[in-house]
Amino acid sequence: MASSITLEKIVKRFGAFPVIHGIDLVIEPGEFTVFVGPSGCGKSTLLRMIAGLEEISDGDLLIDGEKVNETAASKRGIAMVFQSYALYPHMSVYKNLAFGLETAGYKRPEIEARVQKAADVLQIGPLLQRKPKALSGGQRQRVAIGRAIVREPKIFLFDEPLSNLDAELRVQMRVEIAKLHQTLGSTMIYVTHDQVEAMTMADKIVVLREGRIMQVGRPLDLYNQPANQFVAGFIGSPKMNFLTARLVSSDPSRRTIEVSGQQIVLDRSLEAEDGETLTLGIRPEHFNAHIQSASLGEGKVQLVEHLGGSTVIYTTTADGQAVTVLLEGQKQLRIGETAPLSFDIANAHLFGADGRRV
Repeated sequence: MASSITLEKIVKRFGAFPVIHGIDLVIEPGEFTVFVGPSGCGKSTLLRMIAGLEEISDGDLLIDGEKVNETAASKRGIAMVFQSYALYPHMSVYKNLAFGLETAGYKRPEIEARVQKAADVLQIGPLLQRKPKALSGGQRQRVAIGRAIVREPKIFLFDEPLSNLDAELRVQMRVEIAKLHQTLGSTMIYVTHDQVEAMTMADKIVVLREGRIMQVGRPLDLYNQPANQFVAGFIGSPKMNFLTARLVSSDPSRRTIEVSGQQIVLDRSLEAEDGETLTLGIRPEHFNAHIQSASLGEGKVQLVEHLGGSTVIYTTTADGQAVTVLLEGQKQLRIGETAPLSFDIANAHLFGADGRRV
């Protein structure tokens, strides 16, 4: 049975210094929620407060509607998987999985059943008699997750569990954790600074910055409708291009901005005044030479990255603004050449001086 989690004006201070600023959030039962943001944004601190490993300075934390601010970590029905595997090196995989249940006083048949179930889910049955030193990084992480599974918690917390793995293993484990969520149906909160992990795994993403929530939503909602420039730049890879623009006309019959000497007609209303400086956001993948609804003119090629299935082109506009273009396939462009910077205005984003979407 999965649990709901509600955060009501949660505050965390270290001494007089606040690091979490009144966060409100609801996580539904069985939801896979990802906390994402740059280092120091407070995502791990928030996770540790939910786990009961950090004291809550102000506000209320509710699990299934019950306030648990003062409830011991061991009584919250939560299991946590850390960045470090923290396995007992002198114990076999089986003993590592069973140890917590043994100390909690579970009977031998129950322990064996739970360990075998976890081993089957994670496909680590053949490893049960090995010691941690005989395991790969990915296998050790599976054991660390297995140690959480055997407790049969209502809530799983993951604190950057894949950051110690190489790129290939990260992708593999990402898929396995997503499958694990489908299998168990438990409520899961996953902390990462990697927006690709957030986009591919989450039912709901919580973007954090300096202890505040910037936006909450489904992955594609954040990608397509970022609430502000920070979220727009954080979600998506390569990151969104931001160009200085000026609102030439807000007249509904012909709303126009000027960017790099080019006049671009908008397809939407916006809350801004004539002459106001705005920021135009365009994702690298939304440039297409065959689309002529809007253009930044020609970009001078500074660097080309060939990725096989796609090509990343780093260019500058006529007024020196940097623009990254992501094109499908293998494009033969050389440094110093020019490339058309055409895009569909429907895929563009506009932000005001305060960074908010307009």
